[in-house]
Amino acid sequence: MARKEIAEPDIISTALARNRLGVPSVVFFGVAGAAPLTVIIGSISAIYALIGSTAVPVIYLVVAGILSVFTVGFVAMSRHIVNSGAFYAYISHGLGRVTGVGAAFVALPAYALMQIGLFGLFGAAASEILAALGVTVGWFTCALIAWALVAVLGLLWVDLSGKVLAVLLIAEISVVVFYDLVMVANPAGGVISFETLAPAQLFTPDVGPMLVLAVAGFVGFEATVVLSEEAKDPKKTVARATHLAVILAGLLCGLSAWAMAVNTGANQIVATAQEHRTDLVFALVAPHVPRVLVDVGYILFMTSVFAALLAFHAAVARYQFALGREGVLPSVWGHTHPRTGAPLMGSITQSVLALGVLIAFAVAHVDPLLYVFAWLTTIGGLGVLLLMWSASFAVLVFFMRNRGLENIWRSMIAPMIAFLLLSAVLGITVIGFGELLQVDGDSPFQWLVPVLYIGVALIGVIWALGMRAARPEAYAAIGRGADGGVVALPEGPPLTKGSHEPVGARGYHY
Repeated sequence: MARKEIAEPDIISTALARNRLGVPSVVFFGVAGAAPLTVIIGSISAIYALIGSTAVPVIYLVVAGILSVFTVGFVAMSRHIVNSGAFYAYISHGLGRVTGVGAAFVALPAYALMQIGLFGLFGAAASEILAALGVTVGWFTCALIAWALVAVLGLLWVDLSGKVLAVLLIAEISVVVFYDLVMVANPAGGVISFETLAPAQLFTPDVGPMLVLAVAGFVGFEATVVLSEEAKDPKKTVARATHLAVILAGLLCGLSAWAMAVNTGANQIVATAQEHRTDLVFALVAPHVPRVLVDVGYILFMTSVFAALLAFHAAVARYQFALGREGVLPSVWGHTHPRTGAPLMGSITQSVLALGVLIAFAVAHVDPLLYVFAWLTTIGGLGVLLLMWSASFAVLVFFMRNRGLENIWRSMIAPMIAFLLLSAVLGITVIGFGELLQVDGDSPFQWLVPVLYIGVALIGVIWALGMRAARPEAYAAIGRGADGGVVALPEGPPLTKGSHEPVGARGYHY
């Protein structure tokens, strides 16, 4: 018999736009967040140049494998909990409401910083492209134009944003595949080499830093789950889309890194990357294609960053919406646009915050690539990695408490493997965080950022405890979604098979 220990709050009337997105649209949001062309042009070239290892292709494929294992349990949980709060909702159901709110307080700054940091990259890239055309425009002006477009699209129909991403991503993926074919068709010495894909390269001291940087390149794929309430048949759509997003991003990055090494030769890829840096891909294809196709690549690099900006804006806005709807944030954040169904205050808040940060950096006259892009996205990426690590454990606990919902691979084996692997990656990241920020060994930023994340998580825990004492009905709504139903979060004894209660936005049983 189902338990009902606390009176349930009233059914929440506000909701995101339903049944808007199919599998392709959700995939586009996930792949756009991972921004493969941006990773290929920026991150892969930088790893070759800075780390000096030829193991980059196999590292990206291994990371895709790790995240695919994580995705197994992650999307299995999405079939039972449909909530735009994603990590927050899953951690709430697996580890309890208090821990879930702590995770939410980590998610908000992490995703906000990821999105704001990308404005720095967009502004710098757009400014350089316009300069090459003879037009002088500062990075801040370019970033403001992108900001205005994202702010408007964030308030419109989510399927409109999905269509914009579809056009941008199809063009982006097409140019990546074309460039890869060009590089492989012109191998160094006339021989296609698979040396950089050799598993033996994984057993070197450079693997740790490369794993961290590669994982950072995938951040954003998990945004698919944030769209679960707006997806058509979310039990199937989100699962398929998330798997496809990871696999597609992994293959594009891994094969592109291999194609670069094929073109230069494995023994020359590091030196060539150090010479050309972020122009590496363009320098390799330029001798073999018309100039216009290189120019198209530069433009699509800029639109790739814009696509990522749009995807992260959607994620931040929906996190805020979920927290407002469930009483963690003020209820005004739980309102949606009356016509478009977009999260109104969440979208506006992120736009205002981004504008304020960009103005502050512009006034300070700092380097947009180092301090806006590199610093903010690295700090935000650490927060997302913390959430992934916590979610992998939450998934494991959730299915241990609710046996029989999924097979043993999805409910136990894959989540356990993912938790162990992500624990290792997180440990390496925290230990070497100063190197990722490119600060001196005695810089306080080496330890300050991880400590700040612990601090905001503790603030979330205290906030949740205050809710439990002062607002028990709001506390009962944490992780519960839009459509009501009894929520059985882990404050009591574990449920046994046959006593499952409905949870999430669609009232699924678990």
